[in-house]
Amino acid sequence: MLKKFVLAFSITALAFAGAAIAQQGGIKRTPLQKVEFPDGYVTVTGIAEIPAGGAAGRHTHPGIETGYVLEGEADLLIEGQPPLHLKAGDSYQIPAGAIHDAKVSGDKSTKVLGVYVVDKTRPLASPAP
Repeated sequence: MLKKFVLAFSITALAFAGAAIAQQGGIKRTPLQKVEFPDGYVTVTGIAEIPAGGAAGRHTHPGIETGYVLEGEADLLIEGQPPLHLKAGDSYQIPAGAIHDAKVSGDKSTKVLGVYVVDKTRPLASPAP
């Protein structure tokens, strides 16, 4: 029963966090799969599409994010690190809890496949100041 509650809570938190961040720039998020692994964590895979001129908005995750740029170009801004220009075919990683943003460069949208391994008791993403 507790597992079902935690799963329902995680799905609800994911939906609200995704909606809150998506409002910052019209991001389209497509969840692909979710696996409760490793113990205490959930691994979430999804696609994020950021429109031309858009940005993800500053946010954090309660775990790591890795990803692969499927289309377009963007500048990945991780607080405390130099900007990283990404283009189709590039991969990236973001440490747990790092404040970051992605800003589309160029005149077309950017599509990213993201994999998140996060604390399953917390929202997938939280806005950062």
